[in-house]
Amino acid sequence: MVAASGLGKPPPQPAREEGMLGLSPPVVAVAAEESLSDAETASSSSTTAAGGAPNSSLSSGSSSSSGRSLARCSSCLSRLSFSSSPSASLASPARPHRSSDPAWAAIRAASLKSPLGPADFKLVRRVGGGDIGTVYLCRLLLPHGGTSSSSPPCVYAMKVVDRRRLAGKKKPERERRILRRLDHPFLPTLFADFDAAPHLSCAVTEFCPGGDLHSLLLRRRRLPLPSARFYAAEVLAALEYLHMMGIVYRDLKPENVLIRADGHVMLTDFDLSLQSSSSPFVLDDDEDEQPATSCFPRRRRKKREPRMVVAEPVAARSRSLVGTHEYVAPEVASGGTHGAAVDWWALGVLLYELLHGRTPFAGADNEATLRNVVSAPLAFPPSGSLCGGAMDAAMADARDLIARLLAKDPAARLGARRGAADVKAHRFFRGVNFALLRSARPPLVPSVPGGGPVRRSQSCKAPPRPEPGRFDLF
Repeated sequence: MVAASGLGKPPPQPAREEGMLGLSPPVVAVAAEESLSDAETASSSSTTAAGGAPNSSLSSGSSSSSGRSLARCSSCLSRLSFSSSPSASLASPARPHRSSDPAWAAIRAASLKSPLGPADFKLVRRVGGGDIGTVYLCRLLLPHGGTSSSSPPCVYAMKVVDRRRLAGKKKPERERRILRRLDHPFLPTLFADFDAAPHLSCAVTEFCPGGDLHSLLLRRRRLPLPSARFYAAEVLAALEYLHMMGIVYRDLKPENVLIRADGHVMLTDFDLSLQSSSSPFVLDDDEDEQPATSCFPRRRRKKREPRMVVAEPVAARSRSLVGTHEYVAPEVASGGTHGAAVDWWALGVLLYELLHGRTPFAGADNEATLRNVVSAPLAFPPSGSLCGGAMDAAMADARDLIARLLAKDPAARLGARRGAADVKAHRFFRGVNFALLRSARPPLVPSVPGGGPVRRSQSCKAPPRPEPGRFDLF
């Protein structure tokens, strides 16, 4: 994991063990980046599943600073060949929910004469890394190839994946395929993707200057209940969309929940996602009721609830042991077959961590964590810090939701029958208007160095402040 610099010294927290992650998400604080040290991410040894499953694929990955300067980083990266013309380049069409974004206007202007490629972007800094690739903050160059103070270029996040490492790990390049299908306010927007000779794959998405929920928890230890409800609701909406598209996310954790410039969230990193198909259907709550035979006139029934559209990847099945130890579901940790219900388990763990500052089943090591996931009962910290009244009731609702999401049996888990519709109907989300969630006021909006809030696509209107040791990758 790449930690944002300048965040102060948070309270000590055990390092989170990451699973088969292709990249750690970019964790960047707007007002806190003065320098960048080169970091290398290495995968360590695999762990053994608690249920005795052989060939466990859960491995720990970490990013460590090597102390080398950016000049050294530049010399290493400059050996890669980017001078060739890009192949299979694609400028994605403007998504409806982002069609008026200035970032799209800049992409369209730059791709009028020819498809976008490596020569159209200037890499500014490295913001994340993993065992198969790297995430960079990049700028879109002006059509004439330079920059202008009166018309500054937009900034984006570019994920560069080494296809040789993908082939060595026998992992398909599924992330770009998934990103091309997504069109949702709380999921990444793919502005462009292209290949860079001879073996690199590049995807350009939105840059999130607010960091991620993990860095937020490091600074605040835990979140107030209204803030936790807000972030959980937006993550729930994103998971609902993914499941409707037949995608099981399988890698939900605070590190993968980025905070956009406007304060709303964006899920990232789809290297572990499972692609399947979904079968949408309209669910009527009264459809299971059989009409009673009677000779008396039927009483007038109370107003019926609106019908719900349910679409879950019911056919999605896998036995791969992938994910982060503290967030994997019991059926994954025991080496069994799993499906979309693993995402609802991870949502319960996420909500628990947001409210209590730790995960519910963390053990002394990875094997102990997996054993706890499979067999340990759910326990909550004492609630003596609560001040009674409505907050007690709200926390009770939150804990009831967490307990239902963390049911060991996936068939009994909340969301097993109607997916996101079941979770959204829980009383913890009472009063949340999911249809207007993207217009709700976030609990935290990232600040620019000048002190004001950052609005969506403000990166296209104000030039980023200069950083020392800028380097060229292309």
